[in-house]
Order: sequence, then C-alpha cells, then structure tokens
Amino acid sequence: MYVPIRIDELPRKKWVLPGNPACQGCPHLIGLKAIGMALGDRAVLVVPAGCTSIIAGIHPIASIDMPFMHVPFASAAAVASGLSAALNIRKKDAVVIAWMGDGAAADIGFATLSGAAIRNEDILVIVSDNEAYMNTGIQASGTTPWKARTTTSPIIGKTEERKDLALLMLMHKVPYVATASVGYPLDLIEKLKRAGSIKGFRFIHLHSPCPTGWRFDSSDTIKMARLAVETGAWILWEYYNGKLRLSPPSIPYRDKSKRKPVKEYLKLQGRFRHLTDEDIAEIEKRIDQQWNVILKLMELYS
Repeated sequence: MYVPIRIDELPRKKWVLPGNPACQGCPHLIGLKAIGMALGDRAVLVVPAGCTSIIAGIHPIASIDMPFMHVPFASAAAVASGLSAALNIRKKDAVVIAWMGDGAAADIGFATLSGAAIRNEDILVIVSDNEAYMNTGIQASGTTPWKARTTTSPIIGKTEERKDLALLMLMHKVPYVATASVGYPLDLIEKLKRAGSIKGFRFIHLHSPCPTGWRFDSSDTIKMARLAVETGAWILWEYYNGKLRLSPPSIPYRDKSKRKPVKEYLKLQGRFRHLTDEDIAEIEKRIDQQWNVILKLMELYS
C-alpha cells in the first residue's frame, strides 16, 4: 500500500549551506536539499560545468556538504560510471549521482549519458532541467520548449521541438526512470529513495523553473513548478519494477477537464509574452499529445 513520506520524518541536517552564491529562487537548491534528505551521507555528486558548479564553490570553501567532483561538460555520466565501479570494488555504500543540467544531458553530454544507460551502469542520473543554458547566458538547449525566447532565439522563440529525455531513457530499457518537480519535493524525495534502493542505471528528470532565464519573480519558483503540473505541461510519472505509473500529483490531470488553462502558466513567464492565441492553442494541442503518449505507455507497461 502506498504510504507517503511525512515532513516530520525527514532529517534536519543541512547538506546545502546558507550563504551560497545561487540566484534568489534557484530551483537547483531544492533538488540538492532533497538529495540530502533522501540519501544522506550515501550521496556522491559528479557535476559537469553549469550553475551548480558555481553554487558549490571550490574546496575548502564549499556550500554543498556532500562529496562533490567537478568534471568537464560532456563527461559526467562516464566519470560517474568509473567512480561507481571503484566504490563498488571497495564495497562502499554509496549512491553515485551524475547531477547535470539540460545542456550537459540533452546536448553536449548525451553520448556519454546514452552509453551509461546502454551499459546499465550503477549510477543515478538527475537532470535538473531549467530548459536553457542559464549559466552561460540563457541560450536554447535541446529541452527548451517550442516558442520560448532565449538569447539564441530572441524574436519568435525556439522553432524546434523539445527533447524528451525521460522517454529516451525509458527506451534504453533501464531499471528506473521518473520525472519529478521542485514544486513537489516530497514526491521527489520518495523517488530518490526508491532509486537509491536499487542497482543499475536510474534516471530522474527534474523540472526546475529558473526565475532569471524564464523571467518571473524569484518568489514564484514553487508556484511556477506547480502550475506546470496543474496545467498538464509537465507530467509526473515513474517507471519501476517494469511498470509505468502516474505519480500522485499528476493523477487528477489525466482528466483534461481538471487541468488549469496553460495560459495561466505561460503568461507569468517573460520568455512567452510574445505568444499569440494560435501559439497557445498549439501548445495545448502538444500537451494533449504528450498525455496520450504517457497514457498509452502506461497500458503497455502495466
């Protein structure tokens, strides 16, 4: 029987320390705190260049109280695989986590990510997806949504479709794949705990709204993340033990009539303020198509 985690059951230790250089409202901090609360001292982070590299700082003045390895942009999954093999040989009880952004996962590091998945390496990959290359100037990435304005798509927005990393990893036939959101940290912690309890390649695609890059008020990070789920634009699901299920926060929204209008989500973001009514209608259509795909996969993996 499903028993949700209670807040009073979570540890009080701080794995992400105050005084760090993250932007106000940064979603990465929520994800990193969840890792600490779910996996504790078992967590070992392998992090390619990105926002988290800056947030963490450099030893001995660091803001993340977990073992942390800085690696080149394209090699996080490869380095994590080697580190995990070494720790397994030494019989260390560790969960090696390749924590990366969408650029390092969907674009520059996709080859090593796919290779690690095919080999079923004993690592947990978490993609904290803020939907652009935020650390280097808000350039479009493989997961930037259609029509989103970035510094490399400044007029009409991105014209290409976004890459669905979670479904790509599912097609690699790995043991565990899930989507998550910083707006639902308890759901994320439960998924981290399950992923940490098994061996092999595990993947979590974490939706991480960025106030700076998306151009919304820094106090609204959680509101934005929840709106993505409530409008159906980000579907929370989990593949585990051969079955694919909707996660509790997304279950009501399989019924289209219960979703909030996607315009409520888009209108709060500066990157979408140029959209026409026709654009919004097309985005709603694409959301419906994505739901159809997920619901069909649930039937196949039931």
